[in-house]
Amino acid sequence: MDYEKDMKIDETALDVEWFEQAPLALRYGKYWARARRNLTIAEEKIKVVRAELIKLANLNPDKYLGKDVKPTGPNVEAFYRNHSRHKAAKDEWIEAQYNLNMIEVAKNEISFTRKAALENLVKLHGQGYFAGPKMPRNLTEEMQKRDKEVNKRIGSKLSHKMKRHE
Repeated sequence: MDYEKDMKIDETALDVEWFEQAPLALRYGKYWARARRNLTIAEEKIKVVRAELIKLANLNPDKYLGKDVKPTGPNVEAFYRNHSRHKAAKDEWIEAQYNLNMIEVAKNEISFTRKAALENLVKLHGQGYFAGPKMPRNLTEEMQKRDKEVNKRIGSKLSHKMKRHE
């Protein structure tokens, strides 16, 4: 995901930009859905960790809460909230929430702001604001050229990831 690059509009290729707008919006919608799923998973993990720690505290309060400490609600809560597993699960949730927020902003900007900018640029073009090309472009050729660039970027990212995991 390269939000800044994806937000840029080539005003000399508005036709191509329009063809790419819907797939771009869909791609960011998928990013958002994945981030939403990751947040839900993180929320469930917190609940599971909390339940496991509460169970431990109630089964063996002397070991987990301290000698002669009763397993009251506040005592058990103090135990699980300070436990490293609970803190780690909370950190994962905070990171998932941050990622969701950032992707939601990007998705909305791509879906609404970029689309509105394209609409306005097309209006300006229709009013002769931009100098047009001398010869009509071959749209199929332009799309194939962009697809090759995208595939090349994806290929380099995959090979970079594979090298990191070796």
